[in-house]
Amino acid sequence: MITKPVCQGCRVNTKDNPNCFCGLIPPPNGSRKAGLWQKMSDIIQALGPDPCKDLRASAYSPAGLTNLGATCYANSILQCLYMNKSFRQGVFSVEPDVLNRHPVLDQLARLFAQLHASKMAFIDSAPFIKTLELDNGVQQDSHEFLTLLFSLLERCLSDSQVSKARTIVQDLFRGSVSHVTTCSRCGKDSEASSKMEDFYELELNVKGLKTLEESLTDYLSVEELHGDNQYFCESCNIRVDASRSIKLRTLPDVLNFQLKRYDFLQKTTSKKKITSVFSFPGKLDMRGKLSKPSQVELIYDLSAVLIHKGTAANSGHYIAHIKDENTGQWWEFDDEHVSNLGHHPFGEGSSTSNSKSNRSDAVVHSSCTGGDGTANGNHLDPIQLQHEESSVGSHIEMFSSTDAYMLMYNLSSKKNGASTMEIEGDAVFLHDGISLPSHLCEEITNLNSSYVDACEQYKLKKKRELDHITERRQEVRSVLSEAPVHSVEEPFYWISTDWLRQWADNISPPFTLRADGLMSCSVLDNTSIHCSHGKIPLSKAGSVKRLSAGAWTKFSKYNGGPTFAKGDHCLDCLIDVAHTVVCADSYRDRRKLMKEIAEDVLLAKCEDGAYYVSKAWLQQWVKRKNLDAPCEADAGPTMSIRCPHGHLMPEQAAGAKRLLVPEKLWLFFYEDAITVKPDDSSGCSTFPSDSEECPECSNTLSEVACLEDSRREMKLKQRQNHEKLATGKSIPLSSNCKYYLVPSSWLSKWRSYVTASSKHTSFMEPEILDGVINLLKCEKHSRLLERPPKVANKRGSFFQKGSTTDRLTIITENDWKSFCEEWGGTEENGISAIIELCSSNDLAECCGGMPMCEQPLDLQNEVNNENESRQPVIRTCP
Repeated sequence: MITKPVCQGCRVNTKDNPNCFCGLIPPPNGSRKAGLWQKMSDIIQALGPDPCKDLRASAYSPAGLTNLGATCYANSILQCLYMNKSFRQGVFSVEPDVLNRHPVLDQLARLFAQLHASKMAFIDSAPFIKTLELDNGVQQDSHEFLTLLFSLLERCLSDSQVSKARTIVQDLFRGSVSHVTTCSRCGKDSEASSKMEDFYELELNVKGLKTLEESLTDYLSVEELHGDNQYFCESCNIRVDASRSIKLRTLPDVLNFQLKRYDFLQKTTSKKKITSVFSFPGKLDMRGKLSKPSQVELIYDLSAVLIHKGTAANSGHYIAHIKDENTGQWWEFDDEHVSNLGHHPFGEGSSTSNSKSNRSDAVVHSSCTGGDGTANGNHLDPIQLQHEESSVGSHIEMFSSTDAYMLMYNLSSKKNGASTMEIEGDAVFLHDGISLPSHLCEEITNLNSSYVDACEQYKLKKKRELDHITERRQEVRSVLSEAPVHSVEEPFYWISTDWLRQWADNISPPFTLRADGLMSCSVLDNTSIHCSHGKIPLSKAGSVKRLSAGAWTKFSKYNGGPTFAKGDHCLDCLIDVAHTVVCADSYRDRRKLMKEIAEDVLLAKCEDGAYYVSKAWLQQWVKRKNLDAPCEADAGPTMSIRCPHGHLMPEQAAGAKRLLVPEKLWLFFYEDAITVKPDDSSGCSTFPSDSEECPECSNTLSEVACLEDSRREMKLKQRQNHEKLATGKSIPLSSNCKYYLVPSSWLSKWRSYVTASSKHTSFMEPEILDGVINLLKCEKHSRLLERPPKVANKRGSFFQKGSTTDRLTIITENDWKSFCEEWGGTEENGISAIIELCSSNDLAECCGGMPMCEQPLDLQNEVNNENESRQPVIRTCP
């Protein structure tokens, strides 16, 4: 085999060529699914998640919030609140002792601090959500969440001594309205009209309305009250026609519009989402909407659009498009993912500016309708240009959406320049006019420091791993390139293929634990390829490779061994193999001859039998193929005919059939059995032809046979005594004759027992009759518990009506007396019944035995009408 040529380019390693090193490593551009040669990307992935990927893109980029399952509604609202600088600054100004008393407020401040100054691209919202005790897996309405959150924050902030923090919610988001009712007769307003109510958002209808202006007009429209809806005027002291409307008294700095996208369907008692296109302006003049004209301009800028994706009211996904107050850039907040949209709320690609005018006159439609017209919230409609003149005489930019759910407008103020935020070392430097309090600043500094350390540790770990992989691959390629031996005359060494394959495929060479407790490179292990003589046997020729002296030298650092050089093949093992081959041929020929003799024994053609063997074992032995050596199945030729006492089992015993075989065949069997199981003598006991059967086993078999004979006679006698009951035939019944009732289940078990042909039927014997009869009687009243069976009139004779529900069977008096003798019954204990025809000839009733127990069962006698002239009924009476 060593003269075979060195392989080049084989797909797999050739076992019968010790000069083939192909397939141990992949080709230069190849890879494997695991080990040293897998793709670098897979090796890097095995190191774990890269924290550097979570780094915030820049100081200008906002951070996202993790979605814990179905918390997108909360994430969107939190981002809208955080991006409001005034609200954020108010939260940061709350005193530490107030935060400690209110966990929700404390977690909100920590969350805002991380969004404000963390180096990470997204923040874990779990602590805040957990503090609110929200169910992560249940989608909620963002509008309801915002309302409840404002209410909670107002209560918590009321404990603050800092004025801008204590009333930050009211100062930014609270406005007031009044519901005015005016009498058409006297022109006076109702007393309730002067009362003002607070609002934090205006809920506007969108059904049948196309623009925000139309919805506001609808909201402030006048409702006429007449007819059944007339108003009782206290001044006129009568019911009169009136008008009712909502008046805006004051407006907040942040004006929220809740678009009523969900329409309640009374027929199905469910909500349906309204997906019609709704337009809204980039700037909104609210001065003309107030009940009293304002002397101050009330121009609001669009600052956020909350979007609900999906068509169902109770599911879907919330995202938010929010404008940065410092830069004017719009951002899309989709949980962990934050995307820059440019200077337009729905992306730069959704608008066109007019080059002829400094005013923006583009109407941008952010539609949630895809190219096929399906609502998905991911695409924009083609840009349409239209001019709308505002109350201040300028053209404004309009946007539209089919999924906009909430609109936020900020009162216009002097714009600040772009701000920056730098996070260096242990300090947080902010340049947007908002600074973190010391306790939050220290916490964020520590979090950022830990995050930076984790990134550095990962980078070092990744570099070490990649350097190690590169070094290992170079080592393996170098050794294997030098491994082939090109001529027979060159010196060479043998090495285990399994060890070489493992060494070439593992990312790190195998390591072992030294006696001093330190790890060391695993030794070169050739122990699996040598024989008991300390050399390489012929049987290991396919498990070794031939290494050049140079390659073997490079393995010297692994120590180990043993070392096998050019002439270390084992001649002793070769001789043993040759001897085994010769012996196998001899055994095969001998076994073939013995098989012919065994076949004659089975065919009763052999007359010189001298020893007993099991007949079943011999039949199986003949069926087996001709083998080169004895096998496990050759053991135990007399095991099944040897009794527990060590003697010959009587042939009448189950599985004890035996045959006599010639002496030379027995000696062959005995030799194989001892070879296979030398320590088990019980399976190869010798029984010459004059061996006597075991007397104890013979007596036992005789007793069993006698018992079986008596049982068989008893069954035959009972079948003869109760012929009709044994065969299941119906018994004809006569009036004025005495009969007895027995349980149908007991009778069925008795019938199976006496008709069974199996010898082992002790388990089928029916119970003692007295015990079964007693179970039919009520212990308290000594009356019958079961309903008597029904009787039918057929062709002038009465028979028990066959029914699976009958639990009692009628038998004759003779049958009852025989059963009492055979199965331990007492004649006086029986339940008797007499069939008696009524005088009307329409019914037959049974008297005798015992009455039914009425209290536990409340059973009544039944009359069966089967269109027969005479219908019998079995009754029981004292």
